[in-house]
This record gives sequence, structure tokens and C-alpha cells, in this order.
Amino acid sequence: MIPASRSVDGKDTRRSATDSGSVDLAVLSSDGVELGDGSDVDPGVVLGYLTGRPLTRRGLTIGTGARIRSGTVVYAGSIIGAGLETGHNVIIRESNLIADYFCIWNNSTVDYECQIGSNVKLHNNVYVAQFTVIEDDVFLAPGVMIANDPHPGCLHSKACMRGPTIKRGAQIGCNVTILPYVTIGEGALVGAGSVVVHDVPPRSVVVGNPARVIKSIDDLRCPIGRVDGPCPRVVDGAK
Repeated sequence: MIPASRSVDGKDTRRSATDSGSVDLAVLSSDGVELGDGSDVDPGVVLGYLTGRPLTRRGLTIGTGARIRSGTVVYAGSIIGAGLETGHNVIIRESNLIADYFCIWNNSTVDYECQIGSNVKLHNNVYVAQFTVIEDDVFLAPGVMIANDPHPGCLHSKACMRGPTIKRGAQIGCNVTILPYVTIGEGALVGAGSVVVHDVPPRSVVVGNPARVIKSIDDLRCPIGRVDGPCPRVVDGAK
């Protein structure tokens, strides 16, 4: 594990951030890679990988206190806040705006031009499609897949692409598929294996294919009896 506290400028070349050559900073523009104080970066990490797409911003900024594990590749052109934490083999593409304390676990990908709020957690094997908006305090369980193309194969599909919007505090269960243009309301809960094809009302529980409302989150009870009454929810400020 290599402590990293530095700002790197480059001249269209890939070079190592350390004498050992174990961390690659893909410094491919004069904008460089900025990595905040107190960050730890494993061997086998690439920061600032340059895409073939044209970018308005070619640098990469990552805030303080990042923990970046081996196999992670973060493309140039994104701005990421403090407290980033990645698992192994994570991809974060270009032109993303990501706020503080973003956690993304093994084998997950955030595609380009997404907006992600604070305290968002993505578990293993999650795919976030381009042009997705995820607000604060959202959790995506293992295997969540997000789509952004409403009519694949159409000549106009690229112009029409847009991911879903997942509002603050929504919780998405294992192996859920979320289709383009959908809005999942604040504090909603999407049950495992659901396919979300329509908007989900705030504070509702939805299940099935297509996902349908079955109750309010205020009606949820702890299945093992840890609490008496409704389950305390992140969206309500519960700890």
C-alpha cells in the first residue's frame, strides 16, 4: 500500500507515481492527476487513463483520504470528492461528477457522464450506465444493472440515451434492473430481482417484473425483531 499525496503534471506520457513503478498515473495531458492528501493507492492502479472520446476537461481530481485498491482504473476527466473507496477491478469512466465518500466494490463500473452524490455505496458487480443521476445516501446491492438506451438499434439511440434518476436514500436490492428515464423516489426500496420499468413513488416498496408497489417503507418491520415498529431508515437520518 502506497501513501499518495501529490499533484502530477504530464506531457502525453504514462509514467509511474513511485520509484518502484507499482502505481501507474496515466498522465496524458497538461491538466494532470490531482490526488488528495492522506490517500492510499495499491499497486496495479491506473489513475487518469485517457479515453478516445473528446473531453472538455482532461485532468482527474480525487479528493483527500482516498483508498484505491488494486485493479482500479479511473479515467481522466472526472472530479471525485473526499473519501473515495474502491474494491478490486473497479472502473470509473470519464466526465463523472462524484461527491464525497463514494464506495464502489469489486468488479463494478460507473460509465461516463454520471452524477453521483455523497455517501453512495455500490456493491459488487454493479453497472451504472452513462447519464445516470444518483443522489445522496443511495445503496445499490450486488448485481444491479442500469440501462440508458430506450430503443437499442435505432439510428437515434445515442441522442436519446439517458439513465434513470435515483433519489436520495433509495435502496436497491440484489440483481435489480433499472430501465432508462425511470425515477426512483426518495427513500424507496426496490426488492431483489425486480425490473423497474416505471417511476417508483417516494417511500414505497416495489417488487417483481415489472416492479409494482406492495407497501410503504413505513410499514416495514424487522424480520428478526431487532426493533419494535418501522425499520429505522437512512433517509430519515437514522444511524
